[in-house]
Amino acid sequence: MQSLGEAARAVLLTADPHDKRRAARALARAWRRGALAQRCDVAMPDQPAWPAEPALLPPNQMPRRRKGGSERGRVAMLHALAHIEFVAIDLAVDLLGRFGDRFPRGFVDDWIAVAADEAMHFALLDRRLRTLGSHYGALPAHAGLWEAAAATADDPLARLAIVPMVLEARGLDVTPATVTRFRAQGDEASAKILERIYTDEIRHVSAGTVWFNWMCDELGFAPAPTWQTLVKSRFRGVLKPPFNDSARRDAGLTQEYYAVIAS
Repeated sequence: MQSLGEAARAVLLTADPHDKRRAARALARAWRRGALAQRCDVAMPDQPAWPAEPALLPPNQMPRRRKGGSERGRVAMLHALAHIEFVAIDLAVDLLGRFGDRFPRGFVDDWIAVAADEAMHFALLDRRLRTLGSHYGALPAHAGLWEAAAATADDPLARLAIVPMVLEARGLDVTPATVTRFRAQGDEASAKILERIYTDEIRHVSAGTVWFNWMCDELGFAPAPTWQTLVKSRFRGVLKPPFNDSARRDAGLTQEYYAVIAS
């Protein structure tokens, strides 16, 4: 029987965005029908395979985006979000292939669902870009999104602390305002896609928080102080308000985690 690690590695080494999306969905189907053993017995690549486009730029070289007041600005925003969702496929799959045998089966169930969601989100955004006369790869994208994975490749607790509980949680903070701007410009189709992603991301942050707390309990660590220590030592950015406290609370990420170390 093929292992979870082997199947995850195959997804990570798929470069074409649409093939990667389909491979992630196939991974989810294989797990759900019992065709994968919960073994992480092969090495995950340090860097996933990605397409030649979009061009990847350092954050300080990215063009400044407007806030959705024109169709060009909305296309740029949707392209940036499509890139986030594309990389999020690899982030979820790498988590599974690297650490999936250190947790109960429920962990794999949850993160298989996250990987499938990210693949679906990417498809929705790319389809919307094409409707607007663009496509994924047409604009440059942020090169730093994989840094969090590289910085936490040795520690599942650090990976859960940084990727879902910091990076995805930030999406909960900023997405409602983006939806409002798109809707104010009459772009209801894009607003509905972002609302769908927002709802799913609450579940993703919840999965991160649940399994972070589970591992802390297994190790005898207090969750909130442990999270704060990991964020201060492993996250290169800063936690900046305003926070969507209600959405974070729905995901189990209460203020006791982030309020004391927010800048």
